[in-house]
Amino acid sequence: MLSITKLSLKDKLPLTCSRTGTCCHGKDVNLNPWELAKLAEAKKLSSRKFRDQYTLYGGIRLAFEGKPGWKDLPECSQYITDFGCSVHTGRPLACRLYPLGRQRQSETITYIHEGEEFPCLEGCPEVVELPRLSVEEYIADQKAELFIQAEDQYLELMQSLADVAFTLLLDTGLATSGDTKTLKQWQKLGNTTPAEMAEFLGTEWINRLLLPNLNNHLNDPQEFAAQHYNQLQEKVQEVCNVLDNADSISATSSLMMALALHLGRGLGADPADLAAHWIKVARDNGAF
Repeated sequence: MLSITKLSLKDKLPLTCSRTGTCCHGKDVNLNPWELAKLAEAKKLSSRKFRDQYTLYGGIRLAFEGKPGWKDLPECSQYITDFGCSVHTGRPLACRLYPLGRQRQSETITYIHEGEEFPCLEGCPEVVELPRLSVEEYIADQKAELFIQAEDQYLELMQSLADVAFTLLLDTGLATSGDTKTLKQWQKLGNTTPAEMAEFLGTEWINRLLLPNLNNHLNDPQEFAAQHYNQLQEKVQEVCNVLDNADSISATSSLMMALALHLGRGLGADPADLAAHWIKVARDNGAF
């Protein structure tokens, strides 16, 4: 198992990009809805067209289906040989921070990289000759602030969707009725592949989750996410207003959980870990 190196904002590393493109091959770059919209803007396409042409699983992951390059790995769909990223101004947080990762636990933010040796050294050994930046300086240099705001806002939206799943399970009498199938379904959803999850959600809910059509808020990720939440809340309320039996309540609770887990995957979280955590919380509150 690969070790993780934790960093402080003041740690100085060879973080200046050498621009050889090795980091644009063979990666999993996950996306939240605002990042998807920003990529589409940079490509001068609608979010739907960009999603359909260049992403996977309804829009939560950037496609890496180009020709083989470094280490014979496929290049990113947005990479142009001898040029670089074709959507550089709209590149997502994962690309801006690479080779660093960002973890958030409640209010605690940690920056990390995989392994004990700095990850860029194999593909771009020349970085050791470049100026060293602190993590804090690198974040500023990559203009990552708005993208960090978007990630944090969508983490909150993810939790809000999960909270609806909890409310339907715990506050409707479903849990105390002896229901056992809802948590089993949550567990199953946590272990589905991204393709299976997209199929489970269906086109309508995938579009609601990934394509909010809020381009007038592209320069304000907090407002973008807030308006997206309002859109989802309106539809969720509409669905909840017609629930009239245990089966429909259970099914809708699982739908809300699926939305939270799929969004979570787009934020870089492990759906299995999320589902296990939320199942434990539900059981601690009387669910079976």
